Amino acid sequence: MKTNSGDEPSGNLKTRRDFFRTTGQVVAASALAGGAIPFVHQDQINDASDSSAIRTDAAMIGPKDNIKVTKIETFVLKNSWVFVKISTDAGIAGWGEMLKDDAKACAAGALEVGNYLIGKDPLRVAHHWQAIHRGAFYRGGPIKTAILSGIDQALWDITGKAFGVPVYRLFGGPTRDRIRVYGNLDPKTGVNAIKVGPEGGQRQAIKYIEGQKFVDEVVERFKALRDRLGSGVDIAVDFHGAVQPPTAMLLMKALEPFNPWFYEEVVQALNVDVMAELARKTHIPVATGERIFTKWGFREILEKRAATILQPDVCYAGGISELRIIAGMAEAYYTPIAPHNPQGPCSLAASYQVAACIPNFLIQERGDNEYSDLLAKPLPPIKDGHRPLLTDPGLGITIDEEKLRAQVGEPAPYNTRYDPDDGSVVDW
Repeated sequence: MKTNSGDEPSGNLKTRRDFFRTTGQVVAASALAGGAIPFVHQDQINDASDSSAIRTDAAMIGPKDNIKVTKIETFVLKNSWVFVKISTDAGIAGWGEMLKDDAKACAAGALEVGNYLIGKDPLRVAHHWQAIHRGAFYRGGPIKTAILSGIDQALWDITGKAFGVPVYRLFGGPTRDRIRVYGNLDPKTGVNAIKVGPEGGQRQAIKYIEGQKFVDEVVERFKALRDRLGSGVDIAVDFHGAVQPPTAMLLMKALEPFNPWFYEEVVQALNVDVMAELARKTHIPVATGERIFTKWGFREILEKRAATILQPDVCYAGGISELRIIAGMAEAYYTPIAPHNPQGPCSLAASYQVAACIPNFLIQERGDNEYSDLLAKPLPPIKDGHRPLLTDPGLGITIDEEKLRAQVGEPAPYNTRYDPDDGSVVDW
């Protein structure tokens, strides 16, 4: 099959798709081909000469069409967000995001995957996940899994667009009608859940074992926040893995009387036994997951009950495909999922697709971010602390490529931090 450059469809496929999308012949053609009648609407048939009558959520291909990947592109933004775009000979392009740390390595790695993916059917998403993960001798790791995550998102984006449905429809449909989000408290949107850190003022480092003065300062600030906001706001405390276990235990016990919603990353997840020990000493739920990847990484967390809320990152843990598997594993342990999201619109939209189709979703981090500087079409507005399900095909968003390209540049350097007292490197 001959292909044009970029994401323009090849001649035969373009003609076939245009035939499917025009005049009253759509119904007859769909019936003969064995299927796409459900994606044809009366307004298309009544006024096919008017291009505005063509629905953007109609299927992009017929059930017997074959499509192939033609190109992979990556974009590193100045804020270190990393995007991948996969084009096809059907004129469908899919977008995804990858880990923002080691941004250039992730971008280059995705292009290397092109040696495998270009020329193949993009709709075999599960097959490609296995091939990319298992195709190299050394598997896993943050960069390799981030590359896989971004490509997985883009392939699901293509697949949803190909069949004219959001990704969650391909997983059996929605399990909920709207998605609860947290971020910034706002009476207009009704967002009533936030996350705060234990550090405060000018402090940039937390010692291995802090004294009573520091603990009292943290408790005083949290108590004042709780008194001001009341019990109607859920307040989580994010330790960010920057607190050593002895100090973490002091803080966890001291904050308990003021009912934090959950404690996040009380310590680094590299030693699961330590996290599990701390989790057993508090009745407040412990959350973790933003630095854990694949089902294999989350298995030990679940088995040892090191956390009772999982926070996998769709740009890092293995993409949409893997987040659904992790959620299934977590369901067996009665553990909810609260996807991590410090990145851009593909990260949020892909997380929304997972949230829409799993039974054990809790809340979406930064789900109130609108990303208007990168999207061609606004997200549906938040109401009563929830965002409606995305209904456009694929990930449910449209990247404005001109806006995105305008933000391409040198990524931010490592965010290394030092103890102001002795100059030693500390976690941040």
